[in-house]
This record gives sequence, C-alpha cells and structure tokens, in this order.
Amino acid sequence: QVQLVESGGGLVQAGGSLRLSCAASGSDFSKNPMAWYRQVKGKQREPVASITSGDITGYADSVKGRFTISRDNAKNTVYLQMNSLKPEDTAVYYCNTYVRYTLYWGQGTQVTVSS
Repeated sequence: QVQLVESGGGLVQAGGSLRLSCAASGSDFSKNPMAWYRQVKGKQREPVASITSGDITGYADSVKGRFTISRDNAKNTVYLQMNSLKPEDTAVYYCNTYVRYTLYWGQGTQVTVSS
C-alpha cells in the first residue's frame, strides 16, 4: 500500500545542517502519523522524532533542541531539519509510518558527520 522514499542525506562537518525529506505515496498521508528513526552500523534502529496528523511532535532526548520534524500534507512529505550536527548523529536515517496496524519503512538515507 504505502511507499516511502527518503532523500537529503550526505556528508557534513560537525556543527553543520542537513534537511532530510520523506516522500510518501499509496495512502492518505494527512491522516498518518510519521516518524524518523536512525540506525548505526551494528546497532539497533532507534526513534529520533515523530509527528502526528495533528502536528504534535516528539523527540529523542539526544536530538531535542537540534532537530525539527515537520510535514507538508499538500506534498505528501515529512521533513527532518537537523542543525548543530555531531559525529554521533552519523547513521542511516529511515522514514516510518503506521497505517491500519501495519508499519512501513523507507529504504534509508545515509548521514555522515565528520569530526
């Protein structure tokens, strides 16, 4: 049903910024909660930020104050603005949604922060 495609990852210097995008299709995007997760090589995938259909947001403590999640329902897209990036933010970032008791994931986009 749902397809998610992340983009916007890359290599940045510590202290820099990136904006990740996740384009969704195959469902009523405006009704779906969305989230960003990240996964370091060899470690478990962990939640980073979430946003509800009513634009209520939540953040992991490790990114609070630095990252901002937002959505544009007209474009069926969710964003993750990442500022003041740290080397420990290096990971593959995944877009996620929950529709009718099913979880969907994008393919991931690599973010690398140099020290």
